[in-house]
Amino acid sequence: MDISRSPNDIDVIDDSPQTLLILVVGAFVTGWLVAKVSAWIGARFTTVDRDPRDDRIRSLEAELRIARSDKNKADEARDAKDREIGELNSRIDAQDAQLKMRQDEVERLRADLRESVQKTHELREELSDRAEENLRSTVKLAQIETELSVARASSDLMSTGVLDYSVDDDDEDAAKAVKSGS
Repeated sequence: MDISRSPNDIDVIDDSPQTLLILVVGAFVTGWLVAKVSAWIGARFTTVDRDPRDDRIRSLEAELRIARSDKNKADEARDAKDREIGELNSRIDAQDAQLKMRQDEVERLRADLRESVQKTHELREELSDRAEENLRSTVKLAQIETELSVARASSDLMSTGVLDYSVDDDDEDAAKAVKSGS
């Protein structure tokens, strides 16, 4: 025995680091086991006294969370559809404006076509009137030319003496004979 020690000192705890580590781990495990056992005993006694309204409240809260989630999804889908409808309405408005512009242009072109057809009809009538007048003028000119050529021929014949307009009694008798013979 060591004399420097007093008889009151107990050599139970050694101050080495290994010993301290083992003691800390043992205390932790012991505390964990005590907590588990007391939780098991507490849960066993509290489940017997459970109120059925609490279960109903919990199920209603779960349904409420689900309904809110569904509502949020429906709101997002509605907002997306509203944006899509807005875009489609703007496209429809743009196409309506373009269609109206094209219809106005078609009406303008139809009016222009009607005017052109009417002018063409008037020009055709005028052209046919002019052609008829030209034909009459041509025929009259041909008649005048014929008369002129006959007049020239007769004046030429008279000037050459081939044609004599003096009236003989024999000529009148011969003309009467020709008329009566025919």
